[in-house]
Amino acid sequence: MSMPQRAIGPDVNPLFIAARADEVVLEPAPINPDWIVSGTPVARAGLHSPSIDGRASTHIWDCTEGSFWWTFGDDETVVILEGHVRVTTEQGEVRALGPGEIAYFAGGTRALWEVEGYVRKIAFCRQVMTPATMLRALLGRMRRAVGGQTAAVPMLGTFAAVIPL
Repeated sequence: MSMPQRAIGPDVNPLFIAARADEVVLEPAPINPDWIVSGTPVARAGLHSPSIDGRASTHIWDCTEGSFWWTFGDDETVVILEGHVRVTTEQGEVRALGPGEIAYFAGGTRALWEVEGYVRKIAFCRQVMTPATMLRALLGRMRRAVGGQTAAVPMLGTFAAVIPL
């Protein structure tokens, strides 16, 4: 899920980040209008913590009433903190989720979210690693290792031209 980023100041230890869910600053995180089925859901999100390698992150997300299809770009585990949502997978599996309930959504899947009034969740996101994303990460590290100079691109060969870094 695409979430706004929160700056982590120099006084924050990146090895341990603690905050209450209601202390995470939420910023507008508009739902793609093409995904909305009914109502006018308004979503907000805030970053609690990123992982050191940048492949995982924890967010707080909330949304007002409405229904919409949500496409998960990354693997995501959610814990409902407040409110209720009815989730329907593309395969037709239906589950109502309320406070304290946990659900997992695989990256690349989508589900219909029907928010009843309001919902607030904590989302644990993990990048899906495909051969293309692994190669892109490797090439990006190689590019950074040689100073990120444009002159380094020929060293990466044809892959650098085909896979954006």
